Amino acid sequence: MFRVEVLNKVEAQEISERISEISRYVRFAGIINSSGGLIAYVRRSDLKPMLNTKNTKNKFSHLAAQSGMAAQFNKQLGCVKFLWEEREKVQTISFALGKNTVWISIDKNVVRSEVLRIIDNCLPIVKHYQ
Repeated sequence: MFRVEVLNKVEAQEISERISEISRYVRFAGIINSSGGLIAYVRRSDLKPMLNTKNTKNKFSHLAAQSGMAAQFNKQLGCVKFLWEEREKVQTISFALGKNTVWISIDKNVVRSEVLRIIDNCLPIVKHYQ
């Protein structure tokens, strides 16, 4: 299967916008490259970031490193489709897109069935760009 190595900004923005439209509970949708850089994003207009600039960069670097490390297990376990993280203040979902990561944050108090609906609607979008 062909794997996307680098997305252009137009494609990255398109992915972010399509995902942000899936649910009113999506707080942020962005594409992070393999170096932890933010390629494109959409943030819900009524929200302020939960992380300051330094912590945002650290989080994105962590995601990039995590994705890179997870790839070493693909042959034995198969490729990661998504990761869902539930925290006290927010839920996040990340999808591998070649060497990039699609990262989404969702309001904390969303019922799990809605998160699953969001995931189910994101998977074909991500697959389209692989």
